[in-house]
Amino acid sequence: MNIKVLGTGCAKCKKLEEKVREVVALNNVNATIEKVTEIQEIMKYGIMMTPGLVINEKVVSYGSIPKDNQITQWIMEAQL
Repeated sequence: MNIKVLGTGCAKCKKLEEKVREVVALNNVNATIEKVTEIQEIMKYGIMMTPGLVINEKVVSYGSIPKDNQITQWIMEAQL
């Protein structure tokens, strides 16, 4: 599984990355977590606000920090 956190380095972006890493560790998910900070790369996903969350190349969230249970749900669904 490939998870990307899209953001230029703001506090929200860092918080989302931290939450994603916690969820992955708590659930023993085999995932690669990548932080995408280049604005050109972020724009390829068509989001207008950061932070963005991409799981297996599908944008699942942008512009806010989702709750842990929502992040967990997206990750579990992506494993199916």
